Amino acid sequence: MKEIFIRATFGAIYVIILLAAIFISSYTYFGLILLLGLISLQEFLKLIHLKSIVLYGILILFLYYFSYLQFDFYATKLLLILTGFVNLFLFKDLLWTSIIPMFEKKKYIVSIFYLISGFVFLAMIPLDKYEYNPFLIASIFVLIWANDIFAFLIGKRFGKRKLFERISPNKTVAGFLGGMGACIVSGLLISYFLNTHNLFFWLGLAILISFIGPIGDLIQSKFKRQAGVKDSGTLIPGHGGAYDRLDSLIYSSPFIYTYITLANYVS
Repeated sequence: MKEIFIRATFGAIYVIILLAAIFISSYTYFGLILLLGLISLQEFLKLIHLKSIVLYGILILFLYYFSYLQFDFYATKLLLILTGFVNLFLFKDLLWTSIIPMFEKKKYIVSIFYLISGFVFLAMIPLDKYEYNPFLIASIFVLIWANDIFAFLIGKRFGKRKLFERISPNKTVAGFLGGMGACIVSGLLISYFLNTHNLFFWLGLAILISFIGPIGDLIQSKFKRQAGVKDSGTLIPGHGGAYDRLDSLIYSSPFIYTYITLANYVS
């Protein structure tokens, strides 16, 4: 009971801080993403046994130039392509290798084009048609939370068949389907209350997050299993580190950014 209370209390504090940063201004949102990015990078580097001050500098520069200044369209698209390739290779390693190969050069590649780029596109998502849209990014967090919470609740109550037992023994097929259902319902509710995008946009985004989000969670679980730890950090009592809280979005953000960009182009 005490553990549930601690988890609920600090989870609520995290949500309040995040939503406050989103709705106060774009500057507070970017500032929070930078802070969470630095903490997550520190936690990730510890997992893969890599010490590098340079990567912190790359995170700051990438966030400043790509997300804040949006300095070059073609450079952003190149970063998006490279990030997509690295994420797909991580997905391949999740499915077909027992250990994600992390030799020295790959550690830097994954750190830049998986984790750092994940925060870059997470910061760029609310820049909808070059204007800061707090409701868009807040809604995406709501979809992620709905997927995670109901995947946990449904999986714990009804889950029997394991989804990916050798990586995450607690995840079940019932939990995955329950999370997807909750995500889709949340998308329907968001489309009803917000006029920024139509119903099909939110349904498509909810389905995308339902599939891509759990992959990001499983990839992080595999990194933790290789490192022999339960959580990536201790930033949020009952929840682990910043990387634990944002693993789904770190992996999903380039795909979500691509989806929104294409949807705006088509419309």
